[in-house]
Amino acid sequence: MSATDESPRGSAPPDATSTPYEQMQRSPEFRALRSRWRRYIFTMSGLFLGWFLMYVLLADFAHGFMNTRLGGTNLTVGLVMGLLQFVSTFVIAVAYARYAEKNLDPTAAELRARVEEKL
Repeated sequence: MSATDESPRGSAPPDATSTPYEQMQRSPEFRALRSRWRRYIFTMSGLFLGWFLMYVLLADFAHGFMNTRLGGTNLTVGLVMGLLQFVSTFVIAVAYARYAEKNLDPTAAELRARVEEKL
């Protein structure tokens, strides 16, 4: 069982046979950390997949819209939306790094220090 898997024993009190990692897994702080992480990851993944699905569906079913030229250039709506897929990936990565630094890393560092004290 890895350190990030849910413990099948639930919130049982620490016993003599459980490792410091297993005790940390059962702690409310660890569960709150995992909950914050999951909430962020699932939300951002859903938003990105929705945006990507919209792009794919428009490319398949709205040829006229996607072939619309922007200004007097050779740029089309489809090309710009395709390039924005790369931009959105970068934005999500930067947003996650900032979110983790502010909301996840301090708690994770505290939990890590607690476990290392017990080792």
